[in-house]
Amino acid sequence: MADILIVDDEPSIREFLEVLLTKHGHQARSAESLAETRAALATSVPDLVITDFRLGRESGLDVVREVRALSLPPEVIVVTAYGTPASAVEAMRQGAYDYVTKPFDNDELLLLVERAIEKRSLRAENRRLRTTALTSGVFVGQSPAMQQVWAIVQKVAPTRATVLITGESGTGKEVVARAIHLESPRAAHPFLPVNCGALAEGVLESELFGHVKGAFTGATSDRQGILVAAGEGTVLLDEVGELPLGTQVKLLRVLQERKVKPVGSSREVPFNARIVAATNRNLEAEVRAGRFREDLLFRLNVITIEVPPLRHRREDIAELAGFFLERIAIELSRPRLSLSPEAIEALRGYTFPGNVRQMQNIIERAATLSDSDELALSTLPPLVLGTPVPLEAEPDLSLPNGFSLERHLDTIERQYLHEALRRSGGAKTKAAELLGLSFRSFRYRLAKHGLPPE
Repeated sequence: MADILIVDDEPSIREFLEVLLTKHGHQARSAESLAETRAALATSVPDLVITDFRLGRESGLDVVREVRALSLPPEVIVVTAYGTPASAVEAMRQGAYDYVTKPFDNDELLLLVERAIEKRSLRAENRRLRTTALTSGVFVGQSPAMQQVWAIVQKVAPTRATVLITGESGTGKEVVARAIHLESPRAAHPFLPVNCGALAEGVLESELFGHVKGAFTGATSDRQGILVAAGEGTVLLDEVGELPLGTQVKLLRVLQERKVKPVGSSREVPFNARIVAATNRNLEAEVRAGRFREDLLFRLNVITIEVPPLRHRREDIAELAGFFLERIAIELSRPRLSLSPEAIEALRGYTFPGNVRQMQNIIERAATLSDSDELALSTLPPLVLGTPVPLEAEPDLSLPNGFSLERHLDTIERQYLHEALRRSGGAKTKAAELLGLSFRSFRYRLAKHGLPPE
């Protein structure tokens, strides 16, 4: 249901439109002049305004200007008298969504209403996503390093160039990718990330390129791949350094031809999505080691954005901590939360191997455990304070008869796999992170020990 404001100086038209729109599930209210329109907008901003071009001695163009000046303006449909196309063109120039001529067809008007509401809803969602992306902590702060990243984002966003985003885990590479999408003309279209390290090779190719019915066991129908499904949007190839060599060959051809061949099909399908890739690996080193194709690297890094680790932007640490604390305080309904000066100094002195993501977790932990509104030094974890974590008792290093180091290490490895899965609640990607393994290496070790993949 949408909130629709009808602006017309003829009572019969206002009444007719209110009945028509209410009958189709909308909430309709009306105004007969520019002054009443301003009063209605001051009360609450509607999702859509339908205004007559002529309002007695006033003009519907003034309504359009008034509405479009709002921070999140509703769409405007202008109703104009038959035979005055010039007025309709002028209304569109002023920012109206569309126009309909009198006498109008009810179905035509209702279709226009639905499309205008859908467009406004999409704009509101894009604004929400942009706010989330640009205030998620990555771009907080005034350090030269992040200012440079933001400057590059703004330069490359309007272009079609393929972008490679590099940086350590937790620095916010996906947030930077979303920022590129949301600052681009593609913002109204989908942003679809795919984790190249979280899927087996065959599944990954089906996810990227799609498949046809019968291509493999379980393929009961045709499926569109992400590259095509994104339409005019953006596809993020996250952890692109984890791509198997076989998939790298296929992806290179896809990027060169701008066409995909679904698994099991001989037909190529064009796609228009923009490609952004991200990795925490040194791809040049991967090329030298023979694990990544040099020609694919050249194709991906037309523009490279390196997201700096938090230890290289220490001047942002206090502001970042305050930002995360403010968000967590809202969630905990504790608006007076603050960090003590000693806690801030301890954070400034820490290296943050987990970067921005770790900073967020540390602040959340401190806020949750603190009984006071001022988070003291004691609420921070021992690693931040430089306190050594107590070591377990020295292990038994006796070598009994029949001892097998390989079997012993296998037992320990199996125990760590179980523990990581327990701590992550069975989430394999998180369990792999806890162990410092790639997802593919984690899956291999599960299979090696006969542990179920699910």
